[in-house]
Amino acid sequence: MSFFPKISFRGEVEEYLTKVFRNNELITALGTQEAESKYQSLLSRLSHPPGFTTVRVNTQLASVKHVKKLLFEEIQKQFKGLCIPVLEHPELQDILLIPVIGPRRDLKKYASEVIVGAQCGYAVLRGAHVYVPGILSTSRFMKAGDLVSVYSDIEGKCKRGAKEFEGVKIFLGNGISELSRSEIFCSSGPLNGMGIRMTEPVYLSPSFDNVLPSHLFLQNLPSVVVSHILNPQPGERILDMCAAPGGKTTHLATLMHDQGEVIAMDKIAKKVEKIKQNAELLHLNCIKAFCYDGTKALSVEKREDEQEGPPFLPESFDRILLDAPCSGMGQRPNMAYSLTLKEVTSYQALQRKLFTVAVKLLKLGGVLVYSTCTITLSENEDQIAWALKTFPSLQLQTQEPHIGGEGMRGAGLSLDQLNLLQRFDPSAVTLQEMDVNSLQDSREDDLVSLANKDCIGFFIAKFIKLNTK
Repeated sequence: MSFFPKISFRGEVEEYLTKVFRNNELITALGTQEAESKYQSLLSRLSHPPGFTTVRVNTQLASVKHVKKLLFEEIQKQFKGLCIPVLEHPELQDILLIPVIGPRRDLKKYASEVIVGAQCGYAVLRGAHVYVPGILSTSRFMKAGDLVSVYSDIEGKCKRGAKEFEGVKIFLGNGISELSRSEIFCSSGPLNGMGIRMTEPVYLSPSFDNVLPSHLFLQNLPSVVVSHILNPQPGERILDMCAAPGGKTTHLATLMHDQGEVIAMDKIAKKVEKIKQNAELLHLNCIKAFCYDGTKALSVEKREDEQEGPPFLPESFDRILLDAPCSGMGQRPNMAYSLTLKEVTSYQALQRKLFTVAVKLLKLGGVLVYSTCTITLSENEDQIAWALKTFPSLQLQTQEPHIGGEGMRGAGLSLDQLNLLQRFDPSAVTLQEMDVNSLQDSREDDLVSLANKDCIGFFIAKFIKLNTK
């Protein structure tokens, strides 16, 4: 049974999605009832966090076995001796999986309340504490050291500094206030430190604040799969077109043993700085990050200067990752999606511009991987149908590892083509309620299989560029 309400959309977006998930191809293949059931299940899953926390080990600095031991000790310390397993993945040998305990339905609620913004709330559901910038409202007389119940304002209607809030709020768990109300909303401006230390979250996940920062990178499981599918080799020149905050960039560099060149681009300067910080933190030297618009990264004529950054000449890269800007509907948890239909449908054109540049920048025989963290057809399978029609030189390739499901029907692709795609669909698994007892009774293989399915919504396609002359 769902602990949270289904994700809510604007009416126009809900109508759009309903048509997507009731398209003729899908109805013909599954039947109306099953198609509808899968869609409703998807809406329920999206409002809940994934069933596992996934961390990628920086294998440049330490072995997975060594980090696993350190992480197990850290989790025991955080969870006061509670024995939560840390699992190795048999196909993704640089990640560790930690089962998430919850939802915990028996938590007492306190009179003193703290309201946080939706994004802060989602972070709390995945193991974070509450930091001051995320706090919108507290009870009138809250003091440092008070036991408080934390709620999320999923609709964005709570005014900062309010002494009470009667709108829609979702219970996230309990914690201890690190500051008083007057300190949080002081006239000199908000602080940046921790506001509430979560002691009884509804979903129990480890906090990774300053935990083995050079050895671990918190990353969703499908995001790790992407880099393995691109499969960069030492000495190659790789382009990560839309790279911030650098999770996949640093993973690519690690898979290459920091030998070769990874060019990372993003058009927002602050995000580029984050890529550089992550590369430095993980002790990776082959990454070069540039603030640049990927749609303008192709140079039609050779430049006289020796500048190593964009724009680049055609056929400059051995492999390219286009993890495209998208509508982000696969992210979990998400209880209220705020984008308008115009915003949702605007991404397709941008993705095609980036894709066109990527094809031209790719060497013959080179590999292009396209991915998104969304669930729509227009940004996923429709884009693949368009690409195969537009670029005769591109050929879909088998993906290794292939641990997600096949592509979704509705874009006119053949079954063979759909089988070459990889769609991570949260509706593929029943919502689990995990407690310590059920963990002890579970086989490790079954838990890993569950982790492969109970993750964010994600899509991956892999191409090779052939000579058509």
